[in-house]
Amino acid sequence: MRLADVRRQLRLAALPASALALAATGALRRARGEDPDAVRQDLRARNAARTRSTLGGLKGGALKAGQLLSTVEALFPSDPEDTWREALTALQEGNRALPFAEVEPVLRAELGDGWRALFASFEEAAAAAASLGQVHRAVWADGRQVAVKVQYPGVREALAADVRTISAVSRLAALVARGLALPPLVAELRDRLTEELDYEHEARTQERFAVAYDGDPDVVVPHVVRATPRVLVQQWLDGTPLAQVARQGSQAERDRAAARYQVFLVSGPERVGLLHTDPHPGNFRVLPDGRLGVLDFGSSLALPGMPATFGRLIGALLGDDPDLVLARLREEGFVRPGVDLDVRKLVDYMAPFTVPARHERFRFGRDWLRGEFGRVNDPRDPDFGVALQLSMPAEHLFTHRVWLSMVGVLCQLEAEVPVRPVLQRWLPGF
Repeated sequence: MRLADVRRQLRLAALPASALALAATGALRRARGEDPDAVRQDLRARNAARTRSTLGGLKGGALKAGQLLSTVEALFPSDPEDTWREALTALQEGNRALPFAEVEPVLRAELGDGWRALFASFEEAAAAAASLGQVHRAVWADGRQVAVKVQYPGVREALAADVRTISAVSRLAALVARGLALPPLVAELRDRLTEELDYEHEARTQERFAVAYDGDPDVVVPHVVRATPRVLVQQWLDGTPLAQVARQGSQAERDRAAARYQVFLVSGPERVGLLHTDPHPGNFRVLPDGRLGVLDFGSSLALPGMPATFGRLIGALLGDDPDLVLARLREEGFVRPGVDLDVRKLVDYMAPFTVPARHERFRFGRDWLRGEFGRVNDPRDPDFGVALQLSMPAEHLFTHRVWLSMVGVLCQLEAEVPVRPVLQRWLPGF
């Protein structure tokens, strides 16, 4: 193993260790008579800042995991300063870019020694820094405003190291929760992350979306101008980051953006034959005319329409027939042969996903999501153990992850959107 990989793993391992150390420090400070609320807020801020700094600095799979967490930041402890919310939201776009001198060799290797001649102008200061690459604003030789995504040097090796770490952690977790079928899930995760390293693959995916949504009144997908394995040039989109809309937008603006975000994610499989599987807010912009711009297509899953069995399962969970629910679960491979399951407890456990589907329109919010997950994910709750009896088939990993992320982002937006009509239109079998 490379020394750099060992250092990455040590930095990741230091996060829980430092959290424990902070907790011990807090106990000592409270024992000395310091104000408990002040101590708690200080430790929360330090822990959140350290997490943001570590994941943002490591980039690669570590930052990708942090961005995934940012979609469900409503589940983290709340406080008046929104400590965790601000830290996780910053992982979507507020990461430190590499100096241009470190990424310029990638441009030269991918586009040739005369790469600058392809552009009328090129801004060396990065406009954004993501998990696998950073974006520079430029003007293509024909005058088009473009975004140039340049892959970080060495990120392939870093991502491989992160996947090995995740794999090792999953094997340990499987000893505790044997029904979770974690190794296939990690294999699926590895395949999807590896695809994200191939910008030519991303370009082909993005063009399929761009063609499918050309002229759409609600969604804009920029066309690709040029792509190589490590450089992607696409049309530039001006707009307001979705996370900023969540913080500062009016209720009407948040509702409109949320409705378009939801429909884009669930309609992609039918319209394009692909599921967009990286729905964190940093990948979306609200354009000046109100349309939703989608920027990143590195992670996607070939899916010719949402699975009908998925729709039937959600529909069954909404009913009052435990036998039908159990039959659907067995059909989908969520319950292994011979395993008995208390279906009514499972219905309660799945409430955060199914409750909105009972309504024509539903108001999503942090308090609602935190309350639902706080109830059903408490190990002291009798319903908690029922989830450990499920076996998640690998092919459903990203469908369910996108669903959870979508709910989390809708809650960040505190938005009221149509639900049943959208599911009836885009979710076969519902």
